[in-house]
Amino acid sequence: MAEPVPPAEPAATPRPASASARGGEGGLSAPTRHPLAWRDAAFYDETALHQELERVYDICHGCRRCVSLCQAFPTLFDLVDNSATLEVDGIAKSDYGKVVEQCYLCDLCYQTKCPYVPPHAWNVDFPHLMLRAKAVEFRKGEVPASRQRLTRTTAFGKLASIPVITEAANAVNRSPALRKLAGKLLDVHPDAHLPEFHSNTARRRVGKLLQPGVSPQAAGATRGRVALFVTCYGNYNMPQAVEDLVVVLRHNGIEVKLVERESCCGMPKLELGDLQAVDRYKQDNLPVLAQAVSDGWDLMTPIPSCVLMFRQEIPLMYPEDAQVQTVKRAIFDPFEYLMLRHKAGLLKTQFTTALGRVAYHAPCHQRVQNIGPKTKELLAMIPGTELEFIERCSGHNGTYGIRRETYELSMKIARPVSARAQKFAPDFVSSDCPMAADHIAHGMKDLKNAPAHPISLLRRAYGI
Repeated sequence: MAEPVPPAEPAATPRPASASARGGEGGLSAPTRHPLAWRDAAFYDETALHQELERVYDICHGCRRCVSLCQAFPTLFDLVDNSATLEVDGIAKSDYGKVVEQCYLCDLCYQTKCPYVPPHAWNVDFPHLMLRAKAVEFRKGEVPASRQRLTRTTAFGKLASIPVITEAANAVNRSPALRKLAGKLLDVHPDAHLPEFHSNTARRRVGKLLQPGVSPQAAGATRGRVALFVTCYGNYNMPQAVEDLVVVLRHNGIEVKLVERESCCGMPKLELGDLQAVDRYKQDNLPVLAQAVSDGWDLMTPIPSCVLMFRQEIPLMYPEDAQVQTVKRAIFDPFEYLMLRHKAGLLKTQFTTALGRVAYHAPCHQRVQNIGPKTKELLAMIPGTELEFIERCSGHNGTYGIRRETYELSMKIARPVSARAQKFAPDFVSSDCPMAADHIAHGMKDLKNAPAHPISLLRRAYGI
């Protein structure tokens, strides 16, 4: 294998004289991320993209450390091993997209496995290279309309929250025959688990709970006042968990309000490569979120992917935007926030109900935020609770776990997680990502209870 050649870097990021000056493989320097130059014409240059794909694929082929993470790397290595040269140069450029198709931007390769991420001189950012390739594909009009429809989460949620349509949508989900018809329109596998819709949305439920009576107290990085970004999924598909979150926060003396309005965080469109749609959502959300921070509120969202979007992906797309940086500093994962309050002695730990055996899965988009296993730490404080802590990809990953082309592969990725949870014989299966929990449970048998969000388990433990 030829020695990889480092790519040229932007003039604003000068390279030191040697790789060792910044940290080579095994160095102690923390990984860093370069801004995503998605507004530059060069970002969409297909020749340059193929050159960079070949360079990075060659590095990955020589390492193969990430082979067990997802289907992208086995796909790449099979292409290499079946080529005439047994090297990356033997892969047809037209097959490069087969690897891209299998990447769902979980970020685990970058955050947990790859020894060549910047500041290493080879400057490998596999997820963002895959994102660039997806963006080029989308701009060329090569993404099927059915996949685009599947990522219109806000539009679907609004439509499905109309009572009569809610009943119809849930009936379709439960009917194998109707699922086959709907699958052709939305590219959904007929056997995939789909979430239910609710006409009594989270915003409707929570609005009734936000009564005066909480006196917030600041502590450390928290101000004790939370403006909640409910999210599309939280609003239309898991309103009970959002209600439980509000009840738990108020029980712990935290004032809560809803952000005045919200659009999708943009993660489904990011995974599709539709960066213009991400930009539109950003223009809708950021002024509202930044204003809430200016008014003295911390920000919170119950879905890890949405937290990651505002903490990492949008800041890398808009590195010079002051509002983006303000929101990045102020947004929290729910259990991260509660454990910060616990550190200051402000978390109530009088639990009345044991949870029994909980198979708890830590989702990828939470793990890569580098906040530590805060959910695990808090649930472990509840007497009479035994945790099986699972740190492995669930295989769901946005639309990957429900699409016709990738459902079977997603179930293959989920199989070790489902098997481990099954062996534990849990009373509850739980994950901060509700879609991951559903997907894991979908691969199990003889569940005692439906999957439960950790915040719902916490409310249960408090007995409130």
